[in-house]
Amino acid sequence: MDEPSAGQTASIASPINLLLLSFLVFLVYLRLRPTPPATLPKAPPPIVFRTFTPPELKPYNGENNMPVYLAVRGRVFDVTSGRNFYGPGGPYENFAGRDASRGLACGSFDEDMLTKNLEGPLDDLSGLGSEEMSAMKDWEERFLEKYLVVGKLVAVGSDETAKIEN
Repeated sequence: MDEPSAGQTASIASPINLLLLSFLVFLVYLRLRPTPPATLPKAPPPIVFRTFTPPELKPYNGENNMPVYLAVRGRVFDVTSGRNFYGPGGPYENFAGRDASRGLACGSFDEDMLTKNLEGPLDDLSGLGSEEMSAMKDWEERFLEKYLVVGKLVAVGSDETAKIEN
């Protein structure tokens, strides 16, 4: 066997070996370095069930960073997660902060489906046929499955509003 000459001796400290060793140390560091603790998302503020009158419900239309609420058959739903539909610029924006019962029952998004006098009595839904009542109940069931009920809607000056004020 031929022995390598003095100029051909292989050194462990060759540049390629040093480069590979450095790369290996870097990979070990990446694997073993401490990771920052995971942070949990901030919990939404608690929502308290309350009684609304139409004027009190009106500001909850999604404007000025307010949540989006709407009422169906006296139940007030928090539809903020559906802001794209019910908030400003959405197809159902007329219903935000209002009693949407008649509009949903009739399948109409027109302003004239909403109660004009917020200080007056609630819409008793008179004049709706059985198909329209069925459509409204379907909407109500859909809201119950998807959104949180945050309150109930009562007329201004009703007995329930008087209890709250006292």
